[in-house]
Amino acid sequence: MGRFNGKKFVITGGSGGIGRATAELLAEEGAEVLATGTNPDKLAAVKGPRIHTLVNDAGSPEAASALAAWVKEHFGTIDGVFLNAGYGLFVPHDQVTAEVFAQQYDVNVRGPLLHVAVLSPLLNEGGSVVINTSIASEMGMPGGVLYGSSKAALRNATRTLAAELAGRTIRVNAISPGPVGTDFFARTGIPEEQAAEMAKGILSQVPLGRFGEAMEIARPVAFLMSEDASFITGTELVADGGMAQV
Repeated sequence: MGRFNGKKFVITGGSGGIGRATAELLAEEGAEVLATGTNPDKLAAVKGPRIHTLVNDAGSPEAASALAAWVKEHFGTIDGVFLNAGYGLFVPHDQVTAEVFAQQYDVNVRGPLLHVAVLSPLLNEGGSVVINTSIASEMGMPGGVLYGSSKAALRNATRTLAAELAGRTIRVNAISPGPVGTDFFARTGIPEEQAAEMAKGILSQVPLGRFGEAMEIARPVAFLMSEDASFITGTELVADGGMAQV
């Protein structure tokens, strides 16, 4: 028997990396999972029993209502949500414009907050919400003024949502990944050569001496969504190879 037999989950940003690994892990353990993303081809590659996919852009204000409509029609209610969709846009502080600010915050902050607003009424009592934050919220990374602050906003939202949903025994926690070997840098706007140098510099700060793997983040997410974490809410679980902790 799997930990999640009979359970239904939604994962935003589920077409690759951490989101895909989590979707496939939950499905392997018995869950029915909806994975969302913006790339139909990448979504089609997500494999596993009981996995459904939906093209849905977390940066669009209409995406939340479309997602809720799908869930109501196909799942009815859900047992958990992993608000994973997001990306890093790295620019120096003196190159921040209103447009660039909106690009980062629309996806990383507005998206998750709009999604949880429409999905929380569909959560079963005793359900779970997990939000993808980042160790960037605890570090002063040059060029990360938008990315880091957007993730810090989500850390505060985790605490607030945990307080607001506690009356329904819905737990809200965050997973804070360190450097993971996904296609993260591909969406940062950083030139390839500069991204390689940045990755090299980050790697030198990881005590365990390597980048993490997507499944090494998916497993803690599954823990937070499971009954094994039944007395944990409002917290942030850090999985970073020690980068921000040692």
